[in-house]
Amino acid sequence: MLVLTRKPGEQIMIGDGIVITVLEGRGDGVRIGIEAPRGVRIQRKEVIEAIAAANLAAAESGAGAGQETEDALRGLVPPDPSR
Repeated sequence: MLVLTRKPGEQIMIGDGIVITVLEGRGDGVRIGIEAPRGVRIQRKEVIEAIAAANLAAAESGAGAGQETEDALRGLVPPDPSR
């Protein structure tokens, strides 16, 4: 990990197309601006982790829901009198 000290207005370049600008320090945090090509996704790590956890929970709870869904849908279809 590279650790740098920057002042507001100073920049960090990553490769040829990404520029991080320190905007200001606020208490325990720092505001930064990120310039990057359109194709580069920029996401906060905690958001990605929360989405992954939610997807995992949905996949685990959905494993046994198939029969319940099928039974609920069967209740919407009128019974076949020929059976």
